[in-house]
Amino acid sequence: MARLARIAVVLAALVWSAGPIAFVVLSSFKDNRAIFDFPPALLFMPTVEHYVALFQQWPDFAGTLLNSLIVTLGATALATGASLTAGYVYARHRGRTLAASAQFMIAIRLLPPIVVTLPLFPLADWLGLNDTYAILILLYAAFFVSLGTMILKATIDGIPEELDEAALIDGATPWQVLVRVIMPLAASGMIAASAFVLIYAWNDYLFAFVFTTSRAKTAPLILSEMMSSLTGVDWGVLFAAVTIQLLPVLAFVWIVQRWLVAGLTSGAVKG
Repeated sequence: MARLARIAVVLAALVWSAGPIAFVVLSSFKDNRAIFDFPPALLFMPTVEHYVALFQQWPDFAGTLLNSLIVTLGATALATGASLTAGYVYARHRGRTLAASAQFMIAIRLLPPIVVTLPLFPLADWLGLNDTYAILILLYAAFFVSLGTMILKATIDGIPEELDEAALIDGATPWQVLVRVIMPLAASGMIAASAFVLIYAWNDYLFAFVFTTSRAKTAPLILSEMMSSLTGVDWGVLFAAVTIQLLPVLAFVWIVQRWLVAGLTSGAVKG
């Protein structure tokens, strides 16, 4: 009975999580009249008309996907690099100042994004950063560097300090120790830290809505325009766009899931 109960819980979680995604993906290949049939048909003649119509009716969609890719990769690289260096410092050094800075960093992370968004808008406008890739990259990286730092600190805590000392004795600089010794061993933690900022940056609407208008517009913004179209919502086209926008993140998580779990559980068990 306990085994059956666990299986039922897992199945319920899968249906709850994967059900909406499956509905969207399958609906993108259905005729508009069949999308909201109840019960939904699992066997049907697929069509790609919605994907063709997507790029005909919304030619800017491909450009916004490219913008999302540039911003996401830039923010992920910046946040992961900063988190690695900060995590290394927190893992290898102790002190009241460092402890206070860690507490401050975590406290700032607890603030909702909207709290920092509006005060930053006039500053970004004054610096000429509005509607640029740079402002989104900086915001996404800054928003997740605290979480990434804590993940990488826990990962590096599990790497023996003797490796650092041996490398220093052999003549390596602290930077070389970080790049050549710590980075390869902390790869799982880096992947875990990068996953959070990558998923958030790819799907974020708030920062993109406030700080961009046209040149750096990302995919979530054009999806919202599809939902508020004056001619009504073409659900087939919308589901096709959502499917395309979902695929890169789903593929990334699927590929790195093994390292992702290892990175998130680093430091959970101490020998």
